[in-house]
Amino acid sequence: MYLDVHKNAEGKMKKTVKAFKGELATIRAGRANPAMLDRIKVDYYGALTPLKQISNISVPEPRQLVIHPYDANALPEIEKAILKSDLGLNPANDGKIVRLTIPQLTEERRKDLIKVISKATENAKIAIRNERREANDELKKMEKNGELTEDDLRKSEEEVQNLTDKYIKEIDKLTEKKEEELMEV
Repeated sequence: MYLDVHKNAEGKMKKTVKAFKGELATIRAGRANPAMLDRIKVDYYGALTPLKQISNISVPEPRQLVIHPYDANALPEIEKAILKSDLGLNPANDGKIVRLTIPQLTEERRKDLIKVISKATENAKIAIRNERREANDELKKMEKNGELTEDDLRKSEEEVQNLTDKYIKEIDKLTEKKEEELMEV
């Protein structure tokens, strides 16, 4: 019975780490990466639509992204959406495509991005700790209902803590890797 609680908690923790990886991918590190445009939503005929659903995004050079919209009428809206975003990029529109040249990161921008990464890291850790708390609450409820003994409860809580430690270490490794990527010139 308590194994279901562990599996459920581990599944939620894996999803949190996966979401964190996705969030890190959207933070630019001086190289062109189509994932950095994942959060951009374009006002497409009155509906906010993800940019990748209305265009093809390619990387012709290491420091350049090319956005080729399926509908040429969407070009001005794509430009506006990119300018509004927190990416700090200036789109160049030639009537058919939008080019984004990724400039070299300044020291100040690198520090700002590390702050963004730190905030995302802390949010992911908080989510994992919340999942631990939920699992422990469920285990305590099971013990109160007589489904678990005190020893089983203690053992189960220890296993949940081990899961928590494992996934927090994984988040720390991902953060460290991204910060190194940002700081390389």
